[in-house]
Amino acid sequence: MPLLVMKFGGTSVADLERIRNAADKVRREVERGYDVIVIVSAMSGKTNELVGWVEETSPMFDAREYDAVVSSGENITAGLMSLTLQEMDIPARSWQGWQVPLKTTSVHSAARIEEIPRDNIDAKFAEGMRVAVVAGFQGISPEGRITTLGRGGSDTTAVAFAAAFDAERCDIYTDVDGVYTTDPRISAKARKLDKIALEEMLELASLGAKVLQTRSVELAMRYNVRLRVLSSFEENNENSGTLVCAEEEIMEQNIVSGVAHSRDEAKMTLTSVADRPGIAAAIFGPLAEAGVNVDMIIQNISEDGRTDMTFSCPTNQVERAKAAMQKVKDDGVINYAGLVADTDVAKVSVVGIGMRSHTGVASQMFQALSAEGINIKVISTSEIKISVLVDRKYMELAVQALHDEFGLEKAG
Repeated sequence: MPLLVMKFGGTSVADLERIRNAADKVRREVERGYDVIVIVSAMSGKTNELVGWVEETSPMFDAREYDAVVSSGENITAGLMSLTLQEMDIPARSWQGWQVPLKTTSVHSAARIEEIPRDNIDAKFAEGMRVAVVAGFQGISPEGRITTLGRGGSDTTAVAFAAAFDAERCDIYTDVDGVYTTDPRISAKARKLDKIALEEMLELASLGAKVLQTRSVELAMRYNVRLRVLSSFEENNENSGTLVCAEEEIMEQNIVSGVAHSRDEAKMTLTSVADRPGIAAAIFGPLAEAGVNVDMIIQNISEDGRTDMTFSCPTNQVERAKAAMQKVKDDGVINYAGLVADTDVAKVSVVGIGMRSHTGVASQMFQALSAEGINIKVISTSEIKISVLVDRKYMELAVQALHDEFGLEKAG
């Protein structure tokens, strides 16, 4: 039988009524002739509650026990979903990560999937099971300990199962009805996309769009898994939601597909740094070792052998970046006059695979921002993306102006 993977996030299984609603969607796919692997998250708020209990019990907690506790939320949902399906006379069975087994690395709370053997689940399908309900977000380490994949790990679990079992598609059910051209809360003109390329979705996810977790899209790109984003709270058909697929499946579309934003950005500048070979490595190597996620980088023109180096990072990593730079200065690795942090900025980006074959997108973007009196602080580009840092107070205006400029309210 053809196989479908269906993933339900925390808001989709927040209580028993919503679990029954999700189970009804699974039932319909079984009636259409699919065997189904359902990936479930913990009930909404449960993971935060479990994390709070761990931190209250043991501030310097053992990461192995942290995973044992925090992974239990998904186990509860998987069992309840299986019981609900059984009440609908659908042969269903719950699976915890270690029962599959979903094999991961040993990095607790941030494990990466290494292998998903099919044998156990395939054997149960052969015996008549129609639905395998798998607890998302968790696996088992080579040492036999429970591991978790990090926040958003259930999306990654779902895509990994779709790849391992050659699923026809991986449906991600959430509290929105698809992927939009921008955040509908910012622009009333935001339009739901029928299709979006995996590469575009990866850029949007990494730039602040919250619909899909970045690692899950990376995995989908690697194994060419077709994703569909759907609402758990609406009636759906084969045309519902947004299909996230290979670029070849998209006939025509706008040059720019979406506008993303991220509020939690900081601009940091090291002033009067020696302009010499190896200086960039001396700065960004220690930042990487300190776990600082550097994005945009700009180096000013050198004067008298000195230069300024500017980079952006998430606001919650500013203190970590300061500490790393102070250490390399104290150790005599580099010398600089000062470190200036501006935490009142936001990142706004336009994304589109059509940018590969069209010129003038950057000019059009910059002119639109200029017309609104918005100053650009930093610019970063890739083949299908242009990002700028602007004052945070102008973020929503910038998003609206760019959405209008590129006519994203109209279908391509």
